[in-house]
Amino acid sequence: MDININLILAIVLSIVAVYAIYKIKTKTNKFAFATLSALVLGLILGAVFKKDIMFLEVVGSGYMSLIKMIIVPLVMVSLITSIIRLKNLNTLKSIGAKTLVILLGTTGIAAAIGIVVANVFKLGQGLSFSGAGDFKAREIPTLSKVLVDMLPSNPFASIVDNKIIPIVIFSLFISIALMTLDNKSPEKAKPFKDFILSAYDVVLEITRIVLKFIPYGVFALIATAAASNGLDTIKSLAWVVAAVYISCILQILLVHTPLVSLVARKNPFAFFKGIFPAQTVAFTSQSSYGTLPVTIKSLVEGVGVSQNVASFVAPLGSAIGMNGCGGLYPAIVAIFVANVFGIHLTAYSYGLIILTTVVSSIGIAGVPGAATMSTTVVLATLGLPIEGMAMVMAVDSVIDMARTATNVTGSAVTALVVDESEKRKSSHKSVNASRTV
Repeated sequence: MDININLILAIVLSIVAVYAIYKIKTKTNKFAFATLSALVLGLILGAVFKKDIMFLEVVGSGYMSLIKMIIVPLVMVSLITSIIRLKNLNTLKSIGAKTLVILLGTTGIAAAIGIVVANVFKLGQGLSFSGAGDFKAREIPTLSKVLVDMLPSNPFASIVDNKIIPIVIFSLFISIALMTLDNKSPEKAKPFKDFILSAYDVVLEITRIVLKFIPYGVFALIATAAASNGLDTIKSLAWVVAAVYISCILQILLVHTPLVSLVARKNPFAFFKGIFPAQTVAFTSQSSYGTLPVTIKSLVEGVGVSQNVASFVAPLGSAIGMNGCGGLYPAIVAIFVANVFGIHLTAYSYGLIILTTVVSSIGIAGVPGAATMSTTVVLATLGLPIEGMAMVMAVDSVIDMARTATNVTGSAVTALVVDESEKRKSSHKSVNASRTV
C-alpha cells in the first residue's frame, strides 16, 4: 500500500498551523494579527502542498455554512431592534429624515463607485475558486419580478429561500406594528418587545461566536485557494485591497467634499482638519462605534456642529448607511466573486447591487462584522456564491482600516449638512417671526 507522505505532512503541519493561530490569537489578543497570520500560513501550505491540502476544503465549506446560518435571524432582529431604538425620530422628524436620506444616498453612490473601480481593475478575472466550475449561476430576475418578490407573500418561504429583501420588508412591517402598538398600549407590546430585544442579544452572541472562528476559516479557505491558484491568489488580493482604498479616497473626494463645500457651504479643508482625530482613531481602531466619542467631540469642538445633532447623527451613522462597510465594499466583492465564478453581470445587475447595498445597510445595523454580513446579503440576493467572499475575508483587517475611516467621514459629513440645514431653517423662522412682529 502506497503511503502519501505529502498528505500526512500536510495534515500534521495544518494541525500545527491551527494551533499556532490559536496561540497568536490568545497571547496577543489581536484578532486582526491572528487573521493575517492565518492568511500567510494558508498561502504557504497551499502553495507547497497543492492538491494534498485540499482536505481542508471541508473545513472552509463548514465555516461558510455557519456564516450563512446567521444571515436571516441577524437581519430580522437587528433591523427590528434598530427601528425600535430609533423611535425618537418622532420628536426629531426633520433631523431623522435628512440624516437617513443622506446616509443611504451616499451609501448608494459609494456602491456605484465600488462597481466602477472593481470593473476598471477587472477584479477576480483569471482567478478560479474550488468548486467554481460546478457552480451554476442563478438567473438574475427582471425588475418587475424583483419588485413583486420584494413583497413577502410568504415570509417563511422567504426565510427558507434566503430572500433577504422580502425579509427586510416583513421586518419593517413588524417594526411599525410594534411601535404603533407600543404607543397605544405599552403593556401589550412589552412581551413581544422584550422578546425581540432578548433575541437580538442572543443572535449577536451567536454572531460573535461564529466570527471568532474567522482566522481558522480563512486558513482553510486560503490554503485551498492557494493550492488552486498559487501566486495569482496573492496578486488578486492585492488588487482588491488597492481597489477598496482607491474607492474610499474617491468617495471622500467626489461625494463627501462636495457635500461639505456646496451643500453645507463650509470650507472642506477646515472640516477635514476638524474631524482628522476621528478619522485617525477610526483608521487605527477599525471600529466606528469605538470612535464615537472622538467623532462627536471632533464635530462639536473641531467643526462647530451642535451637540444635539452630533449626538444624534454620529451614532446613527455608525449603524446605518455606512459608506465603506455597507456601500463600496459589498459592491467590490460582488464584482470580484462574479468574475471568479465566470458570471456575467449586466447594467441591471449593477443597479440591483446598488439597491441591495442600500437595503442591507439598514438590515445589518449595528452588528459585529457588519461589512461581512452586508456583503453576504448582497451576494445571496444576486444569487452569487457566498463562498467566493472567503478569499477577500483574509485581508479584511487591512481593508477595514480604510472602510472604517470612510464610514466615520460619511457620518461626520452627514452631521454637518444636517446641522447647517437646521440652522438655516431656524434662521428663516426667526426672520419671518420678526417680520410678522
